[in-house]
Amino acid sequence: MKKVLPILTAAAMVFSVAGCGSSSTAASTASTEAAAASTEAAAAPADGSVANNEKPLVWYNRQPSNSSTGELDMEALNFNDKTYYVGFDANQGADLQGQMVAEYIEAHKDTIDRNGDGVIGYVLAIGDIGHNDSVARTRGVRKALGTAVEVDGAVDSNPVGTNVDGTSTDVMDGSVAGFTVRELASQEMKNSAGATWDAATAGNAIGEWSSSFGDQIDLVVSNNDGMGMAMFNAWSQAEGVPTFGYDANSDAVAAIADGYGGTISQHADVQAYLTLKVLRNLLDGDDVMNGIATADDAGNVLSDTDYKYVESERSFYALNLAVTADNYQDFTDATKVYTPVSAQLDAGAHPTKKVWLDIYNSADNFLGSTYQPLLQNYDDLLNLEVEYIGGDGQTESNITNRLANPGEYDAFAINMVKTDNAASYTALLNQ
Repeated sequence: MKKVLPILTAAAMVFSVAGCGSSSTAASTASTEAAAASTEAAAAPADGSVANNEKPLVWYNRQPSNSSTGELDMEALNFNDKTYYVGFDANQGADLQGQMVAEYIEAHKDTIDRNGDGVIGYVLAIGDIGHNDSVARTRGVRKALGTAVEVDGAVDSNPVGTNVDGTSTDVMDGSVAGFTVRELASQEMKNSAGATWDAATAGNAIGEWSSSFGDQIDLVVSNNDGMGMAMFNAWSQAEGVPTFGYDANSDAVAAIADGYGGTISQHADVQAYLTLKVLRNLLDGDDVMNGIATADDAGNVLSDTDYKYVESERSFYALNLAVTADNYQDFTDATKVYTPVSAQLDAGAHPTKKVWLDIYNSADNFLGSTYQPLLQNYDDLLNLEVEYIGGDGQTESNITNRLANPGEYDAFAINMVKTDNAASYTALLNQ
């Protein structure tokens, strides 16, 4: 997804000292101001073109934040006055996924308990224990199923390992539709090379879990469809065990006809549009809400049921939709542009600009099969020439090493490997 490069000079970080201070404080302040002025002067190209740290930047898919606490990295989100984040409402979507699973149990209470023991056992594939979206989804499922345990005021999102006897301290037995609900097992799906959200690892995990728990597994839940489909194809489809994912990837939506329980649409079409439209507006010097909250000159506009904007976080969030057997046919093509924002911009009024955009892992199913194709549809409509960079899902340097000449680009869209690592990118833009 595309990022708009933030405009933040070191001078903006200098604070003034009010009242009377010591001579050492005054000297320190003067030194700081001088260093800031020097940095600003160095960042401005001699030819008068826009400095890299003053270009539009959009963080997307991975919101700059502390992976342990979830606290937003406001320095990264305010890198300059042309910096924004585009993603989706993680908590709303997480709660929706949990609600979807709970409603499925209620609707199928006559058949859901495979071994008739009165316990609905589920296994959970966790994508990345340090990713705020993964944390939210784990919490959303546990809250809806009554298996959540709170620690320091927040639902524990740690993997339980195995919990066949219900003694884990990370979860508790819940209750839905008169059944006891138990999280039999959960783990982070990280492969030996360190890549998270790994579908192959999930496919192996369901093999181990099914060997251990057999018909105690009544439901399979996954933080995303990539892992969910790996488990569905490896075991749960043949066993008739409903599997729930997240992302509304085309293969998962199609699999609902074959027993996949359901998924959540992140409204990826809206996210992809917002990623590039925010950049387009900033490159044109337009109001950032042009073609979003208000119609642009081609008539593109979104509604307040499509997204929300949180000004204090400089963040646009697409709103999620549940995809089940009742409506999946409306979501069969995940790469189709969203009709309300599908009009071509005039090239005369909106001339071509060049954007550098990375995807944290070239093998990621959602980003590769859904998000990037959508971006490639929208880049044409918005007259943007986008260079797509695929990472290895493990190290930021695999991506940042390919941003050697940021001066070649007019704007940036950044998808980090880890949410903590915004400084790896902004350091390059500040040079």
